[in-house]
Amino acid sequence: MKNYFILLFLLSSTFSIAQDKPLLNNQKIDGYKGIWFTLGQFSEYGDKYSGGLGTYTAKHIPLSIYSPEVNKTFFVYGGTTGPQDRYLLCMIGSYDHTGKKVSKPTVVYDKQGVDDPHDNPSLALDSEGYIWVFVSGRGKSRMGFKYRSTEPYSIAAFEQITEEEMTYSQPKYIPGKGFLHLFTKYTGLRELYFETSPDGVIWTEDQKLAGIRREGDKNGGHYQISGQHGDKVAFFFNWHPDGNVDLRTNIYYLQTTDFGRTWTTVDGKEISIPVIDVNSQALVKEFFSQGKNVYIKDVAFDEQGNPVALYLAGPSHQPGPKSGPREWFIVYYNGIQWQHHKITESDHNYDTGSLFIKGNEWMVVGPSENSPQQWGAGGEVVMWRSKDRGSTWEKSKQLTKGSERNHNYIRKVISARDPFFYFWADGNPDKISESYLYFGNSKGKIWQLPYDMENEEERPKRVK
Repeated sequence: MKNYFILLFLLSSTFSIAQDKPLLNNQKIDGYKGIWFTLGQFSEYGDKYSGGLGTYTAKHIPLSIYSPEVNKTFFVYGGTTGPQDRYLLCMIGSYDHTGKKVSKPTVVYDKQGVDDPHDNPSLALDSEGYIWVFVSGRGKSRMGFKYRSTEPYSIAAFEQITEEEMTYSQPKYIPGKGFLHLFTKYTGLRELYFETSPDGVIWTEDQKLAGIRREGDKNGGHYQISGQHGDKVAFFFNWHPDGNVDLRTNIYYLQTTDFGRTWTTVDGKEISIPVIDVNSQALVKEFFSQGKNVYIKDVAFDEQGNPVALYLAGPSHQPGPKSGPREWFIVYYNGIQWQHHKITESDHNYDTGSLFIKGNEWMVVGPSENSPQQWGAGGEVVMWRSKDRGSTWEKSKQLTKGSERNHNYIRKVISARDPFFYFWADGNPDKISESYLYFGNSKGKIWQLPYDMENEEERPKRVK
């Protein structure tokens, strides 16, 4: 059993915020430093989750987009100025595939006085090349913001467009139509909403998508994970019985192909929104009667546009061996029915990776190796591959070994191009630590982003 009294003392003695400092909006930071965070919900085997959470949560989608027009990958993350100065900076960086260098990152929004990476940003890129950063809030206590770059394909400066209630932002840009934005509102429970805009400036009223409550429950709620395939926007979501996120369970699915005018099941049957019935036609698989928790991690599509989700399932929200193995699965609609196939096991519900699909070759990159901080969120990064459309999986490569800190929240790049195919952060879940950021290519080679930078652009360090 770990000594969390020591950890709590460290947190109280080293925590600092920057309320007395000038805002850093549109300022450059001299390196890629991820935010370290603890939820502070401790049990025998550690915190519910903690560590380097710069690319947290899985519900901030997407974090990175490749632009062929300028041959650059743009990426957002939760940063800070150092391990002891633990307040959140909503950051953006760019990787130049031509020069093979990263720029100094820019602060889009300085979250003075807030250390919580639930407020991390997400990203969109419109057809004119303007970069949009959606800064998540936390209910009405901390509002969210939409920012747009002042110049196309530039991270030099951003201007605020809106201030509104939005959490877990998941913007999708559909050429010729505009933005469809999925997000969460706290209405006594976590309910799912969407809005649309032709230009990112003028938006429709928020429309509720889901708010399931059983008869007799005072509360309910959901977490969603979404993806885009052309004009199709799709999302999988779970259900929180009586509002208890520690009992999150079941998998549901909805999609739209007409910019949110109608929402349907996977086979095109129209569903009235909001979804309020626990046994709705949107239900993909029922886990509640089995007493299983479900943590949805990522969404991808096969070449026909059929959806696939990556998820973990386990018997409890508590960390440690008493909760049994956390099983990694994919759920796949093959055009006729839903299929579930197991990939591997790991030791924590918040071990988070990404799913990639190219023809019959499917790939998952995630922290499924349970070290160096066992029972903590994250671990060593492993590449898993399937050559039969997800039916069977094999461990093809371990990307990190002998690390000082756990790696976690491996996040994929939209329209990715090697070598910047996915990226993530590390951090020690047992105590305050530095948090470095990394990226990797489709073959499993990885690079570390520079923690300290003297020049405006520098080459990342290859990690062997």
